[in-house]
Amino acid sequence: MAHQTRLSRLLLSLALGAFAAAMLFPIAFTVLNSFMTEEEIGRNYDLLGKMAEAPAGGQAAFVNLKLLPDWLTIRQYAQVLILSPKFLRMFWNSIALVLPIVAGQTLIGSLAAYAFAKLRFWGRDQLFLVYVMTMLMPFQVTLVPNYLIMDRLGLMDHELAIILPGIFGAFGVFMMRQFMSHIPYALMEAAKMDGAGHGIIFARILLPLAKPGLAALAVLLFVDYWNMVEQPLIFLQDAAKQPLSLFLAQINQSARGVGFAASALYMAPMVLLFLYAESYFVEGIQQSGIKG
Repeated sequence: MAHQTRLSRLLLSLALGAFAAAMLFPIAFTVLNSFMTEEEIGRNYDLLGKMAEAPAGGQAAFVNLKLLPDWLTIRQYAQVLILSPKFLRMFWNSIALVLPIVAGQTLIGSLAAYAFAKLRFWGRDQLFLVYVMTMLMPFQVTLVPNYLIMDRLGLMDHELAIILPGIFGAFGVFMMRQFMSHIPYALMEAAKMDGAGHGIIFARILLPLAKPGLAALAVLLFVDYWNMVEQPLIFLQDAAKQPLSLFLAQINQSARGVGFAASALYMAPMVLLFLYAESYFVEGIQQSGIKG
């Protein structure tokens, strides 16, 4: 029996290891290829050129996937970080868009979640259902109303056209409500007996206990809005205001090395944030009850 248990654990570990390796392969592939020379990248991944050089009716052309470069170079990183001010400008544009959205939706979502989770008022559950329904709608459904509202407010081609809808997103309310629902009412009752109001209860009791949920929400929001493409394409026509998520689509075929370097730098903030808040993130997801 013990032998079967060890064998099953070994097989499970191997399966999970293979799955983790498959998930990490694109990241490792991108980072390692970013140190290749432009000539080596062209030899390995120029599929159109290989097809043109192949004789008619001959062997099919394939790309050559390589992890380790023949020669290490940081020329692509110098091109992106030093010789191309556009990358850094779009990087700071992304920071200026994402950080206010994360901070605003975390704050507003926590306040609304406190009301939905701990306050009793008429129509509470029905109103929360409306929040959930708006969260389930695809972006294309809410695009036209957002566009019309921003146009009426005169905010087209302005950063607020992206920040304001992001701040009032429904996901933060949903996630924090699920998290705060698990905090016992007894703590609130004890605070009320000591004369504390809702503001004190929220700021000094629920928020400290909700730190894992807040961290998990911040990570998820950062990843979501760091990767946004549709919103800046529609609401920001001025290229000087567009975020970094649009930079990679503008790299042409003759600069594949720059594309690998820019992709590695683009992933770095998300990876570092997740590694920094990993324990809070896992605990927040577990206690919020969100699956999948």
